[in-house]
Amino acid sequence: MSKDNNKDTTKEYFIYVCIILLIVFIRSFIVTPVRVNGDSMYPTLKDGEIMLLNKINYRFNDIKRFDIVVVNTKDEKIIKRVIGLPGETLEIKDNVLYINGKEVKEDFLKEETRDFDMEAYGMGKRIPDDSYFVMGDNRDNSMDSRIIGPVKKSQITGRTRLVVFPFKAKGYRN
Repeated sequence: MSKDNNKDTTKEYFIYVCIILLIVFIRSFIVTPVRVNGDSMYPTLKDGEIMLLNKINYRFNDIKRFDIVVVNTKDEKIIKRVIGLPGETLEIKDNVLYINGKEVKEDFLKEETRDFDMEAYGMGKRIPDDSYFVMGDNRDNSMDSRIIGPVKKSQITGRTRLVVFPFKAKGYRN
């Protein structure tokens, strides 16, 4: 085998290695696919939909109310909606969300939500610093902060908005 053939083979392998490293970098730090598992975000998200998780967004931007996020719990990753922000009080009474005592509209909800008060559930009066209150859109079928408590910012792996499969899905979600 000639030196030119060895150089060509080495260049070819180098290109493949670079492509593989780029893909690993992108999936690890920037964006990765996530699958909706269950009906806790129905009707906004449906079981089996595949979305893109933006892992880099919260390095430069704050987490906002109503962002759809992926949360690492002890047992699994769950997709939920951010409802309460650090330092806020949160209560649901007569199917109305109150943040710091003021009514907040939740236009994405189709079902009623049972009354909920953080203090009554032993969570304290305010959402702790560096923590968020997350809930599913299908409130009667959701393991969320009402059960697991507020989640720390470090547990939130990123924001997801874009449904990439099935293709007939509407794409971006609120």
